[in-house]
Amino acid sequence: MEVIVCERAAAPGGKMRQVAVGGAAIDAGPTVFTMRWIFEGLFNDAGEQLDDRLGLMPAETLARHAWREGGRLDLFADITRSADAIGAFSGPAAASAYLAFCKQSRAIYRTLAGPFIASERPSPASLVASLGVGGLPDLWRTMPMRTLWSALGDHFQDPRLRQLFGRYATYVGASPWAAPATLMLIAHVEQDGVWLVKGGIHQVARAVQSLAERHGAQFRFGAEMRHMVVEHGRVVGIQLTNGERLNADAVVFNGDISALTARERPAPATAPRDRSLSAVTWCLSARTEGFELAHHNVFFAEDYAREFDSVFRRREITAAPTVYICAQDRGEAGAFVPGTPERLLALINAPAEGDRAPLDEAAIADLSERAFGLVRACGLNVRAASDPVVTTPSGFNALFPATGGALYGRANHGMMGSFARAGSRGRLPGLYLAGGSVHPGPGVPMATMSGRLAAARLLADFGAARHRNRPIRLPVGSS
Repeated sequence: MEVIVCERAAAPGGKMRQVAVGGAAIDAGPTVFTMRWIFEGLFNDAGEQLDDRLGLMPAETLARHAWREGGRLDLFADITRSADAIGAFSGPAAASAYLAFCKQSRAIYRTLAGPFIASERPSPASLVASLGVGGLPDLWRTMPMRTLWSALGDHFQDPRLRQLFGRYATYVGASPWAAPATLMLIAHVEQDGVWLVKGGIHQVARAVQSLAERHGAQFRFGAEMRHMVVEHGRVVGIQLTNGERLNADAVVFNGDISALTARERPAPATAPRDRSLSAVTWCLSARTEGFELAHHNVFFAEDYAREFDSVFRRREITAAPTVYICAQDRGEAGAFVPGTPERLLALINAPAEGDRAPLDEAAIADLSERAFGLVRACGLNVRAASDPVVTTPSGFNALFPATGGALYGRANHGMMGSFARAGSRGRLPGLYLAGGSVHPGPGVPMATMSGRLAAARLLADFGAARHRNRPIRLPVGSS
């Protein structure tokens, strides 16, 4: 098929973007690479090997965690090593509980990987049909009717451990008090492998771009779509902001579906109350002292419940937000030289209010003091070597229109939250959907899977046209 990718940014990747700070390129979006098998399948089906195109290094340390009131804990790719660390941190009962937690998360993943993650548009009925009567006990053990926070209480008495594993809800932009316990499967995904990407995770986007170009796809950057072109009830192309029209037999749209019109999207746009987490991020070049950073680091305050109540109910950032720091020169990727500035991405959770309540300079300065004050209380001193690049929910809303700055589509809350995302088809013929706001959800591997699902659905729908040897043009529309 003839494929044209229209991207309004100057480079591929979307949220997997880089920003320049002090002459250094810093990954400003996703920082974790998991589910390698999705990318291996993509490259293998295109006749190539992932390892030939992307430098991947397995991470031994998954993340380093610290608490303001005391305690540090590393989690490792090796489960036994993690159990030993948890035992030293919280006692032998906690170590045993962690091993049981890992066993349960592995079982949940195995139950859902095929019939949910790799399915085009799963529903409770289709899950039951896929698993059969004999699989119903396994499906029940995924605990869809319980919250993640509640299920973690079955395993961990130490509130710090519940904080640590409750953070998995934020991987899909949700609250652990409202997200389903099925998200425990993320623990198994990480234990199955976390990789660091040579040159930064933005190189994943570059590698996929190169793969597509080697198969004839054309990329047009700085090409922003104004709207879909619809004729006789069917999408027949896109109109760019420069006035150019691109005719097409089909359009694959990978922006947030809230940016589509009501007649284009297969379900209502995500209402502001249903939006997932946004964030405030700092990309900076800085010297650090005290706390020894790993590649992935998380700094916790004490009142985790208040943080999510603030974001999702009061629509504000809590007084002492959890701080994530990706030290991009550390770990197995390691270009870190002690005593010299290093590249950091710092992030705190925020409500997706970027289209309604922009933060002013005073508010941003206050948030910076609160976030890096918590980090200092945990033992890390950060001294910026140049002005940081700060992105707020309003900045994310400008980058990703109609989202309010929500980074994960709709929040995955409640038993049906996992089924509320749109599938691969738009409401109108000729329109297909991909990206983190549709099934199977947000994150680098999930967004990649959504593209594969959209391509498979499009190929099936246009099978007759292909047999007539008629070329099909496919602009992949960016927001």
